[in-house]
Amino acid sequence: MTSNHDSDDAIWQQKLTPEQFNICRLKATEAPFTGKYYDCKKTGIYHCVCCGQALFSSETKYDSGSGWPSFWDVIAVDSIAEHTDFSYGMRRVEVLCKQCNAHLGHVFPDGPKPTGLRYCINSAALDLRETP
Repeated sequence: MTSNHDSDDAIWQQKLTPEQFNICRLKATEAPFTGKYYDCKKTGIYHCVCCGQALFSSETKYDSGSGWPSFWDVIAVDSIAEHTDFSYGMRRVEVLCKQCNAHLGHVFPDGPKPTGLRYCINSAALDLRETP
């Protein structure tokens, strides 16, 4: 007998690349300075690679020096969910897509004004839809 979770995983494995699946569904993290968007300067809206939910605008993207795409705000407060993450012996705040529960990355309180937040997001969890 297969659980709903197992069948969901099978569907996600068909839809996503192995890297996207490991990050979005298994909560892995890409190595710093390796993701396609960490130094991207193109304009547009970053969407969840799993479900297409709009998450971040290039207008709030900045170079945090961390090696991951960083944003100081989300596109809409109801586009993400946050959960306390105690993995790796640390206390962090995990950022998830509110629509499909995909793991996106983490948020830290060391970002620039006006929010003071740094949404540190895996490139593999994002799909940039460019604007001219």
